[in-house]
Amino acid sequence: MNSDNNVNLTEEQTASNAVQTTPAAEEEQRETAAGFDQEVIELEEGKDSASGFDQLPDLYEESLKQYQEGEVVSGRIVAVDKDYVIVDIGYKCEGHIPIHEFIGPNGENTAIVGDQVDVLLERRDDEEDIILLSKEKASKIKIWEEISSAYQEDGEIEGTITAKVKGGLSVDLGGMSAFLPGSQVDLQPVRNIDSLIGQTFKFKILKYNKKRRNVVLSRRIIMEKERAEQKSATLAMLEGGKVVNGVVKNITDYGVFVDLGGIDGLLHVTDMSWGRIGHPSEVFHVGDPIEVKILNFDRENEKVSLGMKQLTEDPWLMATEKYPIGARVWGKVVSLTDYGAFVELEPGVEGLIHVSEMSWTKKVRHPSKIVSVNDIVESEVLDIDPQKKRISLSMKHVEPNPWDIIGEKYPEGTIIEGKIKNITDFGIFIGIDEGIDGLVHISDISWTRRIKHPSEIFKKGQEVRAKVLKIDKENERFSLGIKQLAEDPWKTIDQRYPVGKSVSGLVTNKTDFGVFIELEEGIEGLIHVSELSRDKNKAAQVEVGDMVTAKVINVSPKDRKIGLSIRKLEVDQEHTVYRDYLHSRQEATTPLGELLQERLEESELRRLEETEEKE
Repeated sequence: MNSDNNVNLTEEQTASNAVQTTPAAEEEQRETAAGFDQEVIELEEGKDSASGFDQLPDLYEESLKQYQEGEVVSGRIVAVDKDYVIVDIGYKCEGHIPIHEFIGPNGENTAIVGDQVDVLLERRDDEEDIILLSKEKASKIKIWEEISSAYQEDGEIEGTITAKVKGGLSVDLGGMSAFLPGSQVDLQPVRNIDSLIGQTFKFKILKYNKKRRNVVLSRRIIMEKERAEQKSATLAMLEGGKVVNGVVKNITDYGVFVDLGGIDGLLHVTDMSWGRIGHPSEVFHVGDPIEVKILNFDRENEKVSLGMKQLTEDPWLMATEKYPIGARVWGKVVSLTDYGAFVELEPGVEGLIHVSEMSWTKKVRHPSKIVSVNDIVESEVLDIDPQKKRISLSMKHVEPNPWDIIGEKYPEGTIIEGKIKNITDFGIFIGIDEGIDGLVHISDISWTRRIKHPSEIFKKGQEVRAKVLKIDKENERFSLGIKQLAEDPWKTIDQRYPVGKSVSGLVTNKTDFGVFIELEEGIEGLIHVSELSRDKNKAAQVEVGDMVTAKVINVSPKDRKIGLSIRKLEVDQEHTVYRDYLHSRQEATTPLGELLQERLEESELRRLEETEEKE
């Protein structure tokens, strides 16, 4: 037990023994009292008056014997000195109480002249002619009497919780310490038991042992009784549809339990608010007072379903009037999904901004790229369905569509300049305006150069110039071209490479059907296998990187093709050699000889042409 209970055992036993007088002592007291009463009667009747007065001091001394050591009496404080508090208890001599019994916890003297105090008569000091008293022991005796009475009569006793001890709490019953087990503190386990220290409550006495100075208390029994009384009263007044007050008792993931007065009701999370609630703890705390409506009451099973949102009107009933199509509204982003963002316009009314309605120009893959939870955004009402409780919203409709004016700002043929924002396999994207990029397709990068990937030429962030080719507002496409900044070299290809012209170039590619010859940067001609050298060995020996000479045999600017021939060039060279030979002999012939020579030449040329055709 607590050290406060450790009162001197000898003194307590003395006081206890003094109170429990023997039958012989009681009989002696009755005889003394009877004798004293008889003497008083005789004095009143005038019998033997002289001798009566002579005996008054003896009678007075005899009357003092009625006050036995160990008796508890009431007295009045008449004086206070540094060692004792002087108390008048009706004796011819005064009683003395040691001053330390009146010293408070803070060292202050609580004795006040004139106050009434209960004291225990410990003993009489004849030498000092005083009676030694004890206020503390009298208090303990009185407390034990109260404890016994409360236990026997199933009553209550008041005490103050002073400290937390092993297994429970220590309770001060007015100078004596008692034990309150943890299981008897409250109806439910107390989370913050330290908060009870210093508070005063009523208690039931479970058991006590005066000899062992042991008292066990219960507060729970009193609370159970009060709760049972409350429950009966509450059950009598509960009915569906009624609005009642309660206190939040417990919080769970799915709702809160409300103490309605001896009976608990469940307020489900879906019935807390017309709006969105993530967890009941966001709204309530244990101990909060709350007003609720009884939705359903099962009297037999004592189950009560409660609602709080039902205290107000469903906001969707007036949603059509408050949020007509085309209206501009503000709201808070409360949730994000892959397909859009939910915006709370008011508690209980939410609208969806689909990802396609977030931006005119940006291709939004996820709403988190545009908005965040708790953002306040402006949007336009696109559609509303009060029956399904759905509102479709649009953020992009709050601003004008930039594609409506981009054509006026950048008409076809306009030359723009911007940075490359992205490079793909099929082209490059150039930043035009905020959120609008123009595409230069790989086919529009160069008139002549064969490009496998745009990264061969360009880098991200590079400044480039391009010409506006086409703007498709419906499909939101902006087409640009870089090669269009210069004239197409194929337009004048037939002028630079007329049929019959002899040209030279490097072999850039060799295939099964022929070889390609680079005539100028980006311009190639094809020598088909049938147009290679008549010398099969020479034809087979042509490799990439060789310099070759051929004759232009056809040009197609439309198809961007040039046909070349080594074979025809060789034939031309043979014709030239033969003509030169004949010309050198012409100077030495007669007129008849010239005639024969011309015929021979014509015959030879026809032969050569026939041979070429056959080959």
